[in-house]
Amino acid sequence: VQFVESGGGLVQPGGSLRLACAASGSIFSRFAVAWYRQGPGKQRDFVASRDTDGYPVYADSVKGRFTISADNAKNTVYLQMNSLKPDDTAVYYCNVLPPIGSYWGQGTQVTVSS
Repeated sequence: VQFVESGGGLVQPGGSLRLACAASGSIFSRFAVAWYRQGPGKQRDFVASRDTDGYPVYADSVKGRFTISADNAKNTVYLQMNSLKPDDTAVYYCNVLPPIGSYWGQGTQVTVSS
């Protein structure tokens, strides 16, 4: 399985972005999928996940601001990010849950700054 993330960019505090993660195969019926992020000088952390039934789970730091969704027909998972804060600055990745090392993609950079 390969994941390709896209949709990152530079946004002002309070702004929004929608990230997309395309999977190389039809995996959503077999695996829970998650978004992770790694900020400057920080470890890679869990952000949000979606199980095979579509049930979402969020890290406390993004709860109420981020929404995970998926388009099974397109083998794509999305992360809608609203009310962005400078602390959300990171490279965002998707992977299965728990993550598999060989599935990590290049990620997409999100920078929140005025």
